[in-house]
Amino acid sequence: MGFVAGTFDCAEEFLESDLMNTTACLIADLRLPGMTGLAVHDRLVRSGKRIPTILITTSPKEKERMRALQASAICYLIKPIVESQLFAYIRAALASQEGGTGES
Repeated sequence: MGFVAGTFDCAEEFLESDLMNTTACLIADLRLPGMTGLAVHDRLVRSGKRIPTILITTSPKEKERMRALQASAICYLIKPIVESQLFAYIRAALASQEGGTGES
């Protein structure tokens, strides 16, 4: 799809990286070593960094889904993920970062 992606072994590695300041969309698993994907999103929001976040999980829980959506995550996806659905959410995240133009 032409996206440039970075990967990290843990949430803390992402939060300490220079890429955090240029990330247009964050995709994080809810079950990460150390800090959860939702905790990363919450920390970004508290620090004033509004990075559109897509949260994914293999163990869906309604309470967790509601919490993620209330915390302004773009979506809460359950593995296995439908590729076209993921790409649609990534495009929406990128469009929200560009003022809704839909261009990337």
